[in-house]
Amino acid sequence: MASSSLSNLMLAIHEKKTNSVDLYRPLRNYVTFTYSEREAQLIDDDLETLKQLRSDLERVPDPSPSARRDLLISYYKVLCLVETRFPISPDKDHVNAVSFLWYDAFKQKHKATQQNIHLEKAAVLFNLGATYSQIGLGYDRTTVDGRRQASHAFIAAAGAFAYLKENESTKATIVQSATVDVSVECVGMLERLMLAQAQECVFENTIAKGSTPGVCAKIARQVGIYYEEALAALITSPLKDHFDKGWISHVQLKAALFYSEACFRYGKELHEKEEIAEEIARLRSGASRLAEAKKSSRGAPAQLIEAMNTLESSINANLDRAVKENDRVYLMRVPSPSSLSPLPTFSMVKPMNMTEILDASKEKMFAILVPDSSAKALSRYTEMVDDVIRTQAERLQQASELTRVRLKEMDLPDSILAVDGNSALSVDLKEDVEAVQISGGPAGLEAELQQLRDLKRVNQELLVHTEELLQKEATEDSQFRSQFGTRWTRPQSSTLTKNLQDRLNRFAANLKQAGESDVKIERSVRDNSALMSILDRRPIESAVPTLARPIMSLDATEDAIVGTLKQSLRQLENLGAQRAGLEDMLKEMKRKDDILPKLMTITGSYEDMFRKEISKYDHICEDISQNIEVQEQLLMQIQAQNEEFSTLFNLEDYKASKEKCYKQIQAAIMKYREIKENINEGLKFYVTLQDAITNVKQQCSDFVMTRSIQCREMIEDVQRQMSGLSFQDHRSSGPYPSVHQPAASSPPPPPETQNPSHPHPHAPYYRPPEQMSRPGYTIPPYGPPPPYHTPHGQPQPYPPQAQQQPHPSWQQGSYYDPQGQQPRPPYPGQSPYPPPHQGGGYYRQ
Repeated sequence: MASSSLSNLMLAIHEKKTNSVDLYRPLRNYVTFTYSEREAQLIDDDLETLKQLRSDLERVPDPSPSARRDLLISYYKVLCLVETRFPISPDKDHVNAVSFLWYDAFKQKHKATQQNIHLEKAAVLFNLGATYSQIGLGYDRTTVDGRRQASHAFIAAAGAFAYLKENESTKATIVQSATVDVSVECVGMLERLMLAQAQECVFENTIAKGSTPGVCAKIARQVGIYYEEALAALITSPLKDHFDKGWISHVQLKAALFYSEACFRYGKELHEKEEIAEEIARLRSGASRLAEAKKSSRGAPAQLIEAMNTLESSINANLDRAVKENDRVYLMRVPSPSSLSPLPTFSMVKPMNMTEILDASKEKMFAILVPDSSAKALSRYTEMVDDVIRTQAERLQQASELTRVRLKEMDLPDSILAVDGNSALSVDLKEDVEAVQISGGPAGLEAELQQLRDLKRVNQELLVHTEELLQKEATEDSQFRSQFGTRWTRPQSSTLTKNLQDRLNRFAANLKQAGESDVKIERSVRDNSALMSILDRRPIESAVPTLARPIMSLDATEDAIVGTLKQSLRQLENLGAQRAGLEDMLKEMKRKDDILPKLMTITGSYEDMFRKEISKYDHICEDISQNIEVQEQLLMQIQAQNEEFSTLFNLEDYKASKEKCYKQIQAAIMKYREIKENINEGLKFYVTLQDAITNVKQQCSDFVMTRSIQCREMIEDVQRQMSGLSFQDHRSSGPYPSVHQPAASSPPPPPETQNPSHPHPHAPYYRPPEQMSRPGYTIPPYGPPPPYHTPHGQPQPYPPQAQQQPHPSWQQGSYYDPQGQQPRPPYPGQSPYPPPHQGGGYYRQ
């Protein structure tokens, strides 16, 4: 009969006891003093929560161990937050009004009092492990599910004690007033004890499932090892005099029991393999261990004694059978127990990782209080992350740049595209061609040349019309001067119009020179039409030569070569896309990487935490390294494939023809831009000249109109003088007929008009426009010339300028401004057309 059903006797640990402590008032005073009353008010609710948790901890444990467990976990997390924000110590600048008192869990008379939060945290973790042990002991371990749940609870208890040993025991026992129960030795022993009981539950379930004797032996042996490790701690200082004899006896008997159980199970497996000699040795070793343990079993629980007796009977029965079989059949030599190898083991349990369960980084209490040390630590960690991202981003960029340079050296992928007739221009060259085509291209230059011709014609007609105005006025003035002789006293037209005539002459010279420029531009368009015709190809890629396949192909290997090269280029492109994704992953990880809550839960050195947190980026860094390594191998492969491809398709000749085509396109673009710029300069020149001529024409019109009015007034004045002389001579005679005979009832002229030596000394030669009209006189309609003819369906590109108001008097210098109203170059720089009043070159050869 197996002993497992009789040995189901396990240990639970009682919690440590404590006294009441006020945390609210000292912590609030510290915040008020260190920060401000405002911060103290903001965290008042958090302090109340802390106070309530401590009060609940001090009371008699809740009847429900699970509720007690949750309370201990919550309180421990808050203590982690308190530790980083409230320095509790005897220091006068710290929270020195708080003392924690805890009693030893195994010797109630022993107690420890410290102004050290680590004692509080160690006691809470100890009670958490004790609560887990009580939870495990509370399950019904007569069922499979009960044993599984109990095993899980003991694993959690082992995890709590292990966490206590690694994080708080040393800090809590650094002073002499610490108790033994939270020492590294004690909590290490309790961790082994809890693992032993967890493995024992697994062993019992293994037996219940009917596993093989070999598996059961391995699991049983590990149970015994855990008990042996706990026993080794119990019988040495400082624990040997701290625990009751019952504890030591229990652990000692369990260790012996499960060693013998492992021998018993292993012996069964040996018997099946007919290894009778080793079976006898294993059974003798198990029986000997049981017999020795029973000698010190005084005071041990009856249930354990019964289990040992039952197992001893089973071992002896199998031993007797094996000895008889060996004596009668096998006749093997039985080895001594000391020569046997250690029994095989198999651990099914390990301490639960409590880091995540006890992680306080997500807690929101006291969030507004950020100590300077935490802020500095966060800044340092951020610099570490930035350095990682910057280094990896540079590696990615260098890899992409290397790919671009290597492919350009190999003329890829352009040469592959050329095989399929998809020759590609560089981005800059294609944009230049598109700009030419959008502006009309070479085919549109003829229309712009026609605009030059039209504007030149308009300017010529306008200039001729203006000159005719002056010529007509000069002719009329000459006729009247011949008719009236010395009585025609006004200045000659040629004297008054000299500046105007000079300007018109300069305009004529400018027009002549501009015409010569037009001729050269038209000749340049004709001479370069063949060169520029390539720019009218749409799409422009159709002008680029294609890569011809080999004229003779014996085995049609070119398709395979092109295919493999295309596949390699696609793989290279995928690597580039992967690099972009990796860089985005790094940036996104940094964006989400907020370790401040974690920083607020730890004290002391942050180096371990930094190493752990920065390691989150390791897998992306490894992916980047692998990407770059794969790319380098792929580029070497592409280079070899491209060499084969170049040889087969005679790539050098294709490159030469393609380069020749590119140069032709570039030359055509440069010539087109040059001609286009010259045409634009010509258009601007003619428009500017038209404005200048129109302005001078208006001045000439004003001059002619004023002279016409003066002419009429002078004729009347001369005739009045001649009439006065006739009356004095009592006859009407003279060289000129009377133009105007006054009525008989008209009054005699004023006295001053009868003075022949000063005829009308105050009569003006010019009157304002509103005084010009008189009966029977109409001002000649001098206006701008009619618009020049434009091709049907096209708008007139340059509408005539609005006429300017005539100057009030030709005598006041409006016609004598040698610098006024002269057309100027439209913008700085060398123009193919000179300003209308200058000479010089016009066209860039």
